[in-house]
Amino acid sequence: MSQMNARPDPAPSRLKYRMERLMLTPLFRLLLRFGLPCLLTFSVATWWLSVEGNRQMVVDTYADLRSQVESRPEFMVNMMAVDGASDLVAEGVREMLPVDFPISSFDLDLEAMRETVVSLDPVKSARLYVRQGNVLQVDVVERVPVVLWRNDRGLQLLDDEGVLVGPAFVRSDWPELPLIVGDGANGYVEEALNLMQAAEPLADRLRGFVRMGERRWDVVLDRDQRILLPEADAAQALERVIAMDQAVDMLERDLVTVDLRLPHRPTLRMTDGAVQELIRIRAIEAGEPVE
Repeated sequence: MSQMNARPDPAPSRLKYRMERLMLTPLFRLLLRFGLPCLLTFSVATWWLSVEGNRQMVVDTYADLRSQVESRPEFMVNMMAVDGASDLVAEGVREMLPVDFPISSFDLDLEAMRETVVSLDPVKSARLYVRQGNVLQVDVVERVPVVLWRNDRGLQLLDDEGVLVGPAFVRSDWPELPLIVGDGANGYVEEALNLMQAAEPLADRLRGFVRMGERRWDVVLDRDQRILLPEADAAQALERVIAMDQAVDMLERDLVTVDLRLPHRPTLRMTDGAVQELIRIRAIEAGEPVE
């Protein structure tokens, strides 16, 4: 009778108890809710992509979608505009950038194109971008020639940094620019400009500056006159010569060179005719017979 009235034990089994305890753990519930679906999805996707045909279908679909987006009219570049450059430089830029329009802006490597433009000798800097109206805009800053450099390749234009701007075929095309000559002269353009400024009173007679031994400068005047400047303080030495010329018209005399390489011992060299005349005058003063 007692066995018939016995009730089942209400206590959960050990396995059920542990499962209930796990379900009360926040981390376990998070893994069960999100981790398990993600794992199943990743497993299914990995299995599906393991088939070569499926992978190729994904690649083709992506390429087709990208092509459709990139070829939309709002992304197409239809023309190029070059500003800030002379006609000759602008033509050179267009030749260096042979772009077939129309072209998608996604296919333009603007940084590589900018480096190509800057590689041109006359170009100091450049900026490329696609502006409103689907136009490839090229803004160019040209180098400004300040001197003419004569070397074994002919006449070349240099900017104030000594960087090549381009060739100069005829000296008369650039009468306002000073002429520098000599190996390595392009590395001392700033010195040449300082000398040019100091020689302003001799501008009508000035022919150019010659770099001697990559150490110092000679100032070349008309009538084959030269002023040999020292290595240091060349501009100040030239100013002293000009002051002497303004005082006594020294450079108007029959001089070949004014040698200032030794600052404390300037030397004048006269022409052969002047030397002979000086000898004749001294002979007359000494009472000697003159032929």
